[in-house]
Amino acid sequence: MWYPIFITAATGYLLGNINGAVCISALLNDDVRSHGSGNAGLTNFFRNFGGKGTLFVLIIDMIKTLLACAVGSLLLKPFGLQLEGCMFGGVCASLGHDFPALLGFRGGKGIVCGLSVAIAADWRIAVMIVLVFLVCFFLTHYVSLGSILASATFGIAFGILHWGEPYVVCLAAAIAALAVFMHRSNISRLLKGTESKVYLKKKGEK
Repeated sequence: MWYPIFITAATGYLLGNINGAVCISALLNDDVRSHGSGNAGLTNFFRNFGGKGTLFVLIIDMIKTLLACAVGSLLLKPFGLQLEGCMFGGVCASLGHDFPALLGFRGGKGIVCGLSVAIAADWRIAVMIVLVFLVCFFLTHYVSLGSILASATFGIAFGILHWGEPYVVCLAAAIAALAVFMHRSNISRLLKGTESKVYLKKKGEK
């Protein structure tokens, strides 16, 4: 059983290293990490490159995580741990996204990865976290706050809906905790009132 676990971990982590924001900005002869917050994530890409390419960033980060979940699910299914394998693959992809060895450990914050794990593991939770994020974002225009609340919802929802599956709950808690941890600087700015807001349209634009 240790062999499929190792393969899941290695595959998930390496897939996580495929960063959508870095890839698309490279195609534009640039590096998203040299702009704004320096974060290789969807929000920083959107802030600095606009809508151009943002959809492709989202697609790349979702596909890599879904593949990691699929590998884990497939390899651990024979041991009766299909959902656990899916979650484990997602954890490894999130770690690869946040701390990519192939990119100098300068990655993103894993929110899209978390959403993708929810899509693969339990669509009900995916719907919940999207709704929480959208409501928070459109009320406050803080992507970070929406992401933090969505991450908390992720962990709580898995804890409630999969209470009888301790490994699933623990892995979900790990993904949620990691996402919140990656937003620690945003939390500090939110508390200080210095966090930047994001608007889908520039002011004055119709």
